Amino acid sequence: MNAFVRKSDQVDCEAVEAGSGTSRQVLISSEEAAHFALRRFIMEPGGGMPKHTNTVEHEQYVLGGTARIGIGDEIFMVQAGDVVYIPESVPHWYEATGEVPFEFLCMVPNLPDEIRIVDATA
Repeated sequence: MNAFVRKSDQVDCEAVEAGSGTSRQVLISSEEAAHFALRRFIMEPGGGMPKHTNTVEHEQYVLGGTARIGIGDEIFMVQAGDVVYIPESVPHWYEATGEVPFEFLCMVPNLPDEIRIVDATA
């Protein structure tokens, strides 16, 4: 693994098919780092992700905008500067609530990740 520095605007942004108005950049991939991958998610106002589970934990830092996030049976309102931890296999969902895009960094361990949609309407 080699050290590097790159501009985030040089990293491709791809639509997240399971989401609505949601895109993702893989800023540091599992092929580039030994232990974690770093991704940036952008949800347009009103966009989000349905209720789903992952087989890996998520560590997140909110860069901008606001959102409602469901984690397990709880709902949280989050904004820039908030830190979010989602344990593996816990159902979670996102809904961008503000007038500007909701953006966050998401770090996940480099382990096999199975994503399962629990409720596509959430």
